[in-house]
Amino acid sequence: MRFGLALPHYDFSLPGGERISFDGMARFAQMAERLQFDSAWVSDHFFLSLARYGGPPDLQGSLEALTTLGGLAAATERLRLGTLVLAAPFRHPAVLAKAATAVDLLSGGRLDLGIGAGWYEEEFRAFGYGFGTVGERFAVLEETLEVLGKLLPGGPATFRGKHFQLREAFNHPVPAQTPRPPIWLGAKGGDRSLRLAALHADGWNTVWRWTPEAYADRVRRAREACDDAGRDPRSLRLSLGMYTVVGEDHDDLVARFRSLQSWMPGGALDRETLESFMTDTLTGTPDQVLERLARLAELGVEEVIVAPAPIPFALPDPSIVEVFAEAVMPKAREL
Repeated sequence: MRFGLALPHYDFSLPGGERISFDGMARFAQMAERLQFDSAWVSDHFFLSLARYGGPPDLQGSLEALTTLGGLAAATERLRLGTLVLAAPFRHPAVLAKAATAVDLLSGGRLDLGIGAGWYEEEFRAFGYGFGTVGERFAVLEETLEVLGKLLPGGPATFRGKHFQLREAFNHPVPAQTPRPPIWLGAKGGDRSLRLAALHADGWNTVWRWTPEAYADRVRRAREACDDAGRDPRSLRLSLGMYTVVGEDHDDLVARFRSLQSWMPGGALDRETLESFMTDTLTGTPDQVLERLARLAELGVEEVIVAPAPIPFALPDPSIVEVFAEAVMPKAREL
């Protein structure tokens, strides 16, 4: 099993109240590389207000995802760099193909391209994108996936869709990875998204809070979608992002959970017990976390992306990452 880190990249993400900066992001990408993580991931929001989680509205800044990965390519040597996930409606797929190719070349073939339909309506409205219905956003996503499949390997690509048109378009130079960087479809796992993953993606990712039973049901449906598409279900790669809290022992775990309760804005975690939080997150002592990872490995998960706080892409306590890397990852590699 491989492991990634959900990098802090919002105004509220870094420890000690530090506002977001590229240097802050690079520092933790380098930490992930030093701790032998396999990958680091960023999401795709032009802003994300902490007010959504009960905090002040002025904490909402972020850095654009693909440009940032280009910088992180120069700041790291081995770490794979991924998007978790790009919102398809934000970029014309031909421009996205060119940008993704540039990041793949800058990184020496280390890009993982995660993409989804988008969900944050305030962001769409603020930046002038029509939010539309879920079905309309999925239609844009499907055409984007089709264009990427044709254009990323180099082209020439001709495409005539409702939303996008290409005529003999080329993508030269081609990506460092052959035939292209891996494409991950990011979604909760409804029938529509799993169909797109089966038809157009190398893998399917979903995130943050899943009981083993609920996730197993989604994996079953993903395999059925592959069967319907005439695809070997074993060829669809699986990755899972999880809120992660690891303590060296039970007392340390309790202390870390209480610290996160204090950190969460608006007391958002106060109503939850440690026991309830453990049911659908990657939380526990090292042995408990390893047991959960073993269940995920049995379901076919090849990579777990660690989010060390109950808000995605936040890192209030770097020592949680260190404990996970030192006490869990070496044994979990064997799963």
